[in-house]
Amino acid sequence: MPEIQYLGHACFRIRGRDGVVIMDPGQRTCGYDIGKQSANILTISHTHADHNHRDAVRPLKETLNVFEGPGEYEVGGVLVTGVRTYHDKKKGAEQGRNVVFVVHIDDVAIAHLGDLAHELSAAQVEEIGDVDVVFIPVGGHETLHAGEAAAIIAQLEPRIVIPMHYATANVASDVPMESVERFLTEMGIKEITAEEKLTVTQSNLPPEGVAARVVLMQPSASITSQLTVV
Repeated sequence: MPEIQYLGHACFRIRGRDGVVIMDPGQRTCGYDIGKQSANILTISHTHADHNHRDAVRPLKETLNVFEGPGEYEVGGVLVTGVRTYHDKKKGAEQGRNVVFVVHIDDVAIAHLGDLAHELSAAQVEEIGDVDVVFIPVGGHETLHAGEAAAIIAQLEPRIVIPMHYATANVASDVPMESVERFLTEMGIKEITAEEKLTVTQSNLPPEGVAARVVLMQPSASITSQLTVV
C-alpha cells in the first residue's frame, strides 16, 4: 500500500512496507526546498541539478541504494527497473540521456519518466512494462508538452497519471514552461482538487480498460520562488 508524496518539480517520495524511495530530488534552484529526506532507495533520471540533489537524501537505516542507469535492481523486496531514454528528440545529442525508472513496491508498479522528451519506441514500452501509476513531465521546454504527454499516456496505458515538471504561479521560471492547466485541458479535465498524499492499492486503482485517473498533487516542499530548469 504505497503512499505517494509530491515534493515539488519532479521529486516524489514513495513509502511502502518494504522501503522508502526518493525519485529525482532537485536543488533549491528548481524552485522547491525539499529539506532533508531519508530513504533506502534513490533514483536519478539524469544529472541536471533539478533532478540530482543526492545530498538532500540520507540513508533510512544503514545504506542508501542509488540507481542512475538502466538495469534491473532489487532492494529488500522492492524491484527497480531503469530504461534508457533521452532528454531530447535527437537521441541525447542536445540535452543528454534520461532514464525512466519503474519501481515495483507493495504490488504496485510506479513509473517516473524523468525528463523524457520523445515518443517511446515499441522496445522501450515493452521494457517499461505494465505500470499502475506514472509520473509524467507536462511543461514542455526540453520535456514533453501537454499533447506529447497525452500521447505517452496512450502508449503506456497507466491507471493513474500524476503530472510533474511544469510552471506554477508561485515559482518564477526563467524558461518558457507550460502550466499544468494546459495538460489538464488536453486530458479533458475541467475541475480538479490537488491532493497532499495519495495511497495506492490494487483495490483502489481504476479498472483496466477505462481512462486513466489524473491526480494533481500539492507540493509539500517549501517554495524558494526561483526555478532554473535544464
